Amino acid sequence: MSELLDAFWSYEKALGANDVAALDHWLLDAPDTVRAEGSMVLSGHAAISDFRRSRGTGAPARTVERVHEVPVTEGVAVLIAETLRAGGARGLQTQVWQLAGEGWRIAAAHVSAVPGPPADETPDPAVWRVVGEPLVAGAGEGPLAGLRTAVKDLFAVAGQRIGGGNPQWLAEAPVESQHADAVAKLLSAGAQLAGIAQTDELAFSLAGANTHYGTPVNPVAPGRITGGSSSGPAAAVARGWADLGLATDTAGSIRVPASYCGLYGWRPTHGSVPTGGLLPLAPSFDTVGLLAREPDLLCAAAKVLLPARETAPVTMLLVDDALTALAEPEVRASFEAVCRALALRTGLELVRTDTGMGHYLEEWLPDFRTVQAAEAWAAHGEWIDKHPGALGADIEARFAAGSRITDDEVCDANSRLTAARSVIAEALSPGAALLLPTTSSPALRADATLAEVETTRAATLRLTCLASLAGLPAVTMPRLRVRDLPVGLCAIGAPTMDHALLELTHA
Repeated sequence: MSELLDAFWSYEKALGANDVAALDHWLLDAPDTVRAEGSMVLSGHAAISDFRRSRGTGAPARTVERVHEVPVTEGVAVLIAETLRAGGARGLQTQVWQLAGEGWRIAAAHVSAVPGPPADETPDPAVWRVVGEPLVAGAGEGPLAGLRTAVKDLFAVAGQRIGGGNPQWLAEAPVESQHADAVAKLLSAGAQLAGIAQTDELAFSLAGANTHYGTPVNPVAPGRITGGSSSGPAAAVARGWADLGLATDTAGSIRVPASYCGLYGWRPTHGSVPTGGLLPLAPSFDTVGLLAREPDLLCAAAKVLLPARETAPVTMLLVDDALTALAEPEVRASFEAVCRALALRTGLELVRTDTGMGHYLEEWLPDFRTVQAAEAWAAHGEWIDKHPGALGADIEARFAAGSRITDDEVCDANSRLTAARSVIAEALSPGAALLLPTTSSPALRADATLAEVETTRAATLRLTCLASLAGLPAVTMPRLRVRDLPVGLCAIGAPTMDHALLELTHA
């Protein structure tokens, strides 16, 4: 069907350019050709052509996010394109293509648009621990001048305490005398701190539900969780209360809330962004990254945090069906559609390959969780022992599991993870970007049971742990849709490919 997709893409470009002659070319020249939009139905090639000439402008500027392809019979296929317009409005374009003597042509089309989400100005105490106007002013100028930043409550902010998502921890924390390294970099570039945003307790969760402070509202998926542990920054950015979220990603704590909240997110190459002044969880995997609604802002802020270095661009898009199969069926269907659209927009080759990762993932994940839990207990076990009952039950259980892990078990797990990194490195040559769904499913309902949360967490960890255990850069883009719910498209690259992956978000 490559000729059909090429024809579709040529038609889409003609729409954007309002090239009436080209649009006429791709429309089946027949009296029963139909185009419908809103309450208007046009019948016949001539009527449709006259309408296009009379309206004077082309289709609104938009991004084709997903392309669904349904073969009907020999020489007939249906294409459904999901589009995003400026301002957040979404649209659908359904076309019936017919193979005529001169090639593929559109026999019927229907266009629809859905308004973007309304603005919400009501503050949510589950989002912010401390908020100001601004809380901390940035430099008067710079590449991030005036950008409002929500800082996850794990970073040192001079004059404030680190709360770590737990009121007992906050009560005992000292007042910080200086900013964390990443905070200082953003302020020096002109960003201002809108406030300190809530986090899941000690960052040991992917759910975004805090026993003490509540569950932030997810503005793009009402009634659903935001995901964690960067729940506060994600909610603040998604609701327009902040332009950027400064957050952490150990096992997916940026990528998961970005996926659930329809945001762009970036987890850097491990060690490439300084972690000074950060409350740790598992230092072998902890990274400092960002959340944003727009790719331009994400890229500009990432350049402030990253060391300057030249990297090769992305030249190839990889898809491993064994990894994609880890997601739910509806997520997989949307993933296939968005991969088609991304390959069309970028002109990059989409290569299906067996990376080998899927064969070993069930062995790697327990080793990753072993090391993560052991390091988390080493970081905070002494405090937890002194404060029984201070943590939510699910978080306390994870730390308790870490307390029982022996040094020999950690050593064996680390040895196997070293071998895992070799397998991953061999699969990801420079210039290759591995595509996969960011999460296994859309966001869970806010009233999901602990059992449902744990099941979803385990499923999503199978996708997020790959970049984490290998220390690789990853970006997530709000490109998948399951019904009316967002799911992220993740791209993972070789170490130091951060800049190239960030550029891919512009596609």
